[in-house]
Amino acid sequence: MQNDVAHRRLRELILDGTYPPGARLTELDAAAALQMSRTPVREALRALAAHGLVRPTGRGVVVVALDPAALEDAYQVRAALEALTAETAARRQREGRIAPADLAALDDLATTTAEATDAGRMAEAVTLNRRFHRRVAELAGNAIALDTLDRVWDQIHVSTLRSLAPPARHAHVSAQHDDLLAAIRRGDAEEAGHVARLHVLDTRASAGDPPTDH
Repeated sequence: MQNDVAHRRLRELILDGTYPPGARLTELDAAAALQMSRTPVREALRALAAHGLVRPTGRGVVVVALDPAALEDAYQVRAALEALTAETAARRQREGRIAPADLAALDDLATTTAEATDAGRMAEAVTLNRRFHRRVAELAGNAIALDTLDRVWDQIHVSTLRSLAPPARHAHVSAQHDDLLAAIRRGDAEEAGHVARLHVLDTRASAGDPPTDH
């Protein structure tokens, strides 16, 4: 559907920084950029507002970033949910409900993410990192947690986009991914949850403050 296409494309333009925090966007501007009619664009902007990526203004919308307090809250929610999904994935692995091919694919993602990070390809590394953690959440089989994580991840991503830089301890980040994967493979739910939570909180500690919303 046109509404879904408009929503997906506008979301991508926000997440890649084409429309950064503070950018103002009208239905007419967005329709012209997407070469679409205003009706699906209008619905897409409403959905993005519900998603927390934009807020209505007197004319159109503005892309928003979380303020420092809200960003802290978002990381706390993300940490709790990623701990939950990691625990659940490990438990499902222990019960024999995860295919070996799925774990192998997760291992490949961890390796590819580490390679991109080591090479300083940060845009690629961010995308791969999110894909790795999203895959863990998918293996948990909790659709509500996955949907909520998607929203929180988007808001955090937009809020920290301008502060992206190669992590000072990228080997540590990669080691945490390996530890998480190992705990899931063993079916150790408690350890998987602990590593997942610690990983998110470490990420928060190294993240910059969000840019000012104009």
